[in-house]
Formats: sequence, structure tokens, C-alpha cells
Amino acid sequence: MPTNMRTNLTTTPLELVVCEGDETGQELLDEALRVLAPSVVGVEIELQRFDLSLANRRRTANAVVHEAAEAMRAAGFGLKAATITSEGADDVGSPNPIAVVRMAVGDAYGAEEWRAGMPGGADESAGRTERITRSSCRAVAEHAFRLAASMTGEVYGGPKWTVSARYEALLKEEMDAAAARHPEVGYHPVLIDAAYAGLLTASGDGPLVIPALNRDGDCLSDLVLVLFGSIAGAESVLLAFDADLAATVVMAEAPHGTAPSLAGKNLANPMAMLLACAAV
Repeated sequence: MPTNMRTNLTTTPLELVVCEGDETGQELLDEALRVLAPSVVGVEIELQRFDLSLANRRRTANAVVHEAAEAMRAAGFGLKAATITSEGADDVGSPNPIAVVRMAVGDAYGAEEWRAGMPGGADESAGRTERITRSSCRAVAEHAFRLAASMTGEVYGGPKWTVSARYEALLKEEMDAAAARHPEVGYHPVLIDAAYAGLLTASGDGPLVIPALNRDGDCLSDLVLVLFGSIAGAESVLLAFDADLAATVVMAEAPHGTAPSLAGKNLANPMAMLLACAAV
């Protein structure tokens, strides 16, 4: 290569919203950001930093999370470090998005829960009201087929639509509709339990894209990661869609936690955070 060659940079910096985290999550973020240096990627990137550590989320009563979200909507791109999830129901909660093509809204995570009867008694009962929308199901299904088309892959799996013929079947209806819109994409719908078994027993002929409800997607993503290594070896991407189901905001993150036992030891695996930078 000629010695006088250099990287040509864009004249207008690209904006990237960076959500800082806790413990090893922040340590890995600091290291991984080095791969986004202009000398590496050939693009000037302007970082907007927001401190999403548990302490600052508590200090601001979660206002910093909303500020980061608004900035990300404006910039269109985000990168997030692992953060600590608070334990108390009256605490600030978790800012984590989670991603398999997973419906990261509604379902079990947005359910209203209650208990009835004498606490600790034999007749004490617990209930929960879950809710999903057709628009969310449509976004999950459509993106799954578009992603499968880009990967020359197959859409596989689905919810437990035979047992939940009204609730979970809503996602299956939208999967079928998306399949009709994308006849060029292979489509192999199976119940969620059969999908788990299939992932463990079948090698498959190509990439698989699995549309999932929120709880199913949470479980599936952890299972799939350990099938190919560990949760430290893959990135997660959260997408926001417009009315035409085109992505308007993209945020990448490492899906693992903050690993407090590894903090400050320079031992944590940085691969997921590096891949998140690459995904952005």
C-alpha cells in the first residue's frame, strides 16, 4: 500500500448516543469505543454521553433514561453498556432493551399482577393480565422476514398458538401474513416448545430467524447464545419502527450483565461490546 494513503473522513460528524453503565459494563464500553475512532472507521463520530449507571438513574429519578431516549430518537443511533437492574418494584427499574426477533414491549413484562386470599394460606392465589398489540406483532413478524431475506435464511418457530388461540395466536396470524408478503423467504412455523427442541437437535441448512413474544424471546436469546459459545460473544440490537415498519432508531448493546465479580480485574470478555460497536 502506498505510504501516502490516508483515511478520508466525512465532513459532517455522525452523532452516536452513548449510554454509560455500571461495573464491567462501563469498563468494556470504554475499551470498545476505541474501535470507533476516526482512524479505524474512517468516519468522524460525535459522541453524546449519558450516565445510565444505577446511582445516576436513582439520582435523577430515571430522568436521564428519558433524556437519552430523546437524544437517540434525534440521532438515530445508540450504543449502550450493561447496567445494574434494581431489585425493588418501587426503584428505578431497568433501562435494558432486550433482543432472536423479540417483541421488547408488552407480554409478561408489562403485565398487571396481583394476589388474592390470605397471604401464605393454602387458598392464596396469584393472577396476571398480559397484553400484546397487533401492531407490535406485525413489526416483529415483518422485520423477521426482512432480516431472513437479507441473510438468505428461513423464518422458524413461533408462539404457542394452539394453546393460546386468541392471545399468542395474534403473533402467528401476523407471521402468516408476513409470509404471504415475502414468498421468497422460507417459512417453517413450529410451536415454541418444538422450536427449543429443534434448535438443540437439528443442524439446519442455513440461518434461522425466530420471531418471538417478549418472554419467549428472552429465554430464546440466552439459549441461542450458549449454543454457540456464551452470552459474552454476541451483540443485541434494539429497533424502533415507523408506521411503514422501517427502522428509525437503532441501538446496539452487549446483552450480558455487569459481572461485578470481574470489575477492575481486566478479565471480562469484550467481544459482545466490540460487536455492538460494529453493529452500530
